[in-house]
Amino acid sequence: MNQTRKSPVTRSGSGQVWNQSSSSTSKSSSGSIYALQKNQQPKPKKETSVFALIARVLTCSGDIAAADEDHATPAAVIQSFTHTSVGSTVTLNYSVSSVSSKASDGLQSTDDELSFQDICKATGNFSAANIIGEGGFGTVFKGTLKNGSTIAIKRAKKENYGKGIPVEFKNEILTLSKIEHLNLVRYYGFIEHGDERIILVEHVSNGNLREHLDGKRGNGLEIGERLDIMIDVAHAVAYLHTYTDQPIIHRDIKSSNILITDKLRAKVADFGFARIKVEDQATHISTQVKGTAGYMDPEYISTYQLTDRSDVYSFGVLLVELVTGRLPIELSKPNNEKFTIKWALQRLKGGEVVLAMDQKLRRSPASLMVVEKVLRLARQCVAPTKQSRPAMKKCAEILWRIRKDYHEHIDVMAAANHTVQVPHIDGRKNRLELFR
Repeated sequence: MNQTRKSPVTRSGSGQVWNQSSSSTSKSSSGSIYALQKNQQPKPKKETSVFALIARVLTCSGDIAAADEDHATPAAVIQSFTHTSVGSTVTLNYSVSSVSSKASDGLQSTDDELSFQDICKATGNFSAANIIGEGGFGTVFKGTLKNGSTIAIKRAKKENYGKGIPVEFKNEILTLSKIEHLNLVRYYGFIEHGDERIILVEHVSNGNLREHLDGKRGNGLEIGERLDIMIDVAHAVAYLHTYTDQPIIHRDIKSSNILITDKLRAKVADFGFARIKVEDQATHISTQVKGTAGYMDPEYISTYQLTDRSDVYSFGVLLVELVTGRLPIELSKPNNEKFTIKWALQRLKGGEVVLAMDQKLRRSPASLMVVEKVLRLARQCVAPTKQSRPAMKKCAEILWRIRKDYHEHIDVMAAANHTVQVPHIDGRKNRLELFR
């Protein structure tokens, strides 16, 4: 049975809405792997559009992607994405029209739409009890819809856009609208209502990676689970760099932006700092360096040249964080341990990997092997120059091999420890019974 959803999503400008419609089968896409394709569009007469203005803000340049330069009239479809999942096919069409400020939740029944009033009800009028996160952009609330499903609602701080819509808001909706991947948070839409700016995304209920490493969530992550998370993040960032129509640089890869599912798998979130890489340009000169202290590429900070290898550097920091359990900067530690990257790589160089290992992890030959190999990869990722760092796709391939070696090591150890239970036989007793 086919279902059709319409999801008008308000954009900047009075009465202008970004429509999102989809048709899907009734089968669930849970556990699906999404692939993204862009259909070719005819090239109508070039006109300036709201979408193009957002793209210009994002790239800080008048050069926009060809798809945006060739934007059709507001009533026409400006972009068409198709993502395929196991058992279902969904097509998302994004267009501009004049509808009241509503957004599709992507979850409710046919023709249902979410208004600002629906969001207020879903969050208990933005009750503090429903706050699940805070950031520079604003506050994240858990929203429970009338059908019982949940979404995450990102509400921008009003002081952030006293002089207009915040760039982070535009960045996030532009980036999220272009991507679809199992290891990226799913985007449902956004709402502009008066002075309210709201983004609706998938709700991931098990907190973020930093909370798990600190012991605030879950029962502790074992080395195999941490390895799975590393691979999930590598896949997500490799997708952004390699498999989108235009490469996307996240710029804020860190543990608090890695959300953890109930099955302890990872989803990358928060695209407020993301940049779309201009075609045929190896580097991008940024007018403002953005990121999080401890994760930022020193070369990017000094040269203002943003490349996908800046994300690779941040990923290397994240790898060290996962095996040590420490934050990138630990001010409470002794001077020689304040900068976790430097300290951990010194332990690696000195053959003292066990000293760098998170105290919460069980020590075993297999886990020590993983920590050493991951630290070796991290050392490549945080190399001083971008030319010396591997691509994210290469990082994912290396981590796959490490996981394969880990499971083989576990299997060998299990076989070596296996003992055959032989029943005890009393030979003397048996002989006496035989000659009676």
